[in-house]
Amino acid sequence: MKYFATIGDKQFEVEIKSDQQIDVDNQQLTADFQSVGDQPVYSLILDGDSYEASIYTTETGIQVLLQGQLFEVQVEDERQQRLRQSSSAPQTRSGDVHIKAPMPGVVIDIPVEEGQEVARGDDVIILESMKMQNEIKAPRDGTVNRLRVKTGESVDQNQILLILS
Repeated sequence: MKYFATIGDKQFEVEIKSDQQIDVDNQQLTADFQSVGDQPVYSLILDGDSYEASIYTTETGIQVLLQGQLFEVQVEDERQQRLRQSSSAPQTRSGDVHIKAPMPGVVIDIPVEEGQEVARGDDVIILESMKMQNEIKAPRDGTVNRLRVKTGESVDQNQILLILS
C-alpha cells in the first residue's frame, strides 16, 4: 500500500513493502516501528539508527515530535488521494450524483438529511475504515435527494451512500 505524507510544502511517497521494508520516494529502507507501552511514544529503528517519536492525532492531521522538532504531517493513502483529487475535479452542474463509498467501512455519522441543501465540499457522510475516519464530501452544490445508508451500517466499496440532485 502506498501512502503520501505531506510536511509543509514537501510530499513524500511511502510504500510499505513488508514488515520491515519500506520505500520512501523510491529509496529502500529497513524500518522497525513499535509502540512503547500505553503512551503515544514509538520506537523507530531506521536503517540501524534508533529514534524515539511521540505521535499525536489531531483534527488537522498528525503531530510528530522527533529529535526535539515538532512536525505537522498530513497522511493519505492511495484511495484517499484519489478521492481528494476527484472531489477537486470540475463540478457537474446538472443531473443526479451518486456518492459512493471509496472503500469498505462503517458509517459513523450522517451530518445531512434528505431535502437538505449542501455546498460543494460539505461533509455528507463520515465513514470509518481501517480505524480512520474519512469525510466524504459533496462534489458540488445540490440537494440531498436520497440517503441510502444509516449510521452504524457497514458498507462495501463503491456502494451508493446518497444521491445528490
